[in-house]
Amino acid sequence: MRKYILSVWFWIGSAILTIILFFVVLLLAVILLPFDKKRKVAHAQCFWWSDCVIKLNPYWRLRVEGLENIDHHKTYVVIANHQSMADIAVLYQTRMQFKWVSKKSLFNVPFIGWCLTLTKHIKLERGEFSSIKKVYREAAEWLRKDISVLFFPEGTRSDTGQMNVFQNGAFKLAIKEKRPILPIRIQGTREAIPKGSWVFNAKVLVTITVLPAVETGSLNPADFASLRDTVFKRISGII
Repeated sequence: MRKYILSVWFWIGSAILTIILFFVVLLLAVILLPFDKKRKVAHAQCFWWSDCVIKLNPYWRLRVEGLENIDHHKTYVVIANHQSMADIAVLYQTRMQFKWVSKKSLFNVPFIGWCLTLTKHIKLERGEFSSIKKVYREAAEWLRKDISVLFFPEGTRSDTGQMNVFQNGAFKLAIKEKRPILPIRIQGTREAIPKGSWVFNAKVLVTITVLPAVETGSLNPADFASLRDTVFKRISGII
């Protein structure tokens, strides 16, 4: 019975926090419209939201490593593996300013999707070539405005402990825009949200590891595959 009560507490509490987040982000986006066109202040509200959601769940324990590898004066193409919806909450623990590249359907989810729209994240419509081109055009524009862009290059969440093959676009973009890649390894979030159930049964350790940046300044466009494979190996722990 206890696990059911705690699970209900978490889901209701998370929904309330997300609703509060939306109204805070909306208010700040309107008030600061002339002064915060990049929506940095609105984005930063997700930091306290992340703290609260993580602390609310008694089954989650979070460990964040490698924050010293983030230079907040630099702009990155951020590459992370993708295990579950919990990735969204825990990646805000990096306290970085960035724009997500996220599937269009998530933008339609009440409150959390509306927050993504208000904070100007990048919408991807899968299977639409014109949408993919638009995504990389928008991503390049944000990089030129000194805002990092975060990609899940697997394209979809992994259903196993193994990462899916990385797609090429983010690596071509990093080379073209001469921006370093910041790899982030996520472990444990697949178990953090129970698949096919809303009830939490076991305590889970979630680890976020920010790895050293991979410079791209000396690379040529043809080097994208080598860059992709290097980042894949680093995130997977092979090197």
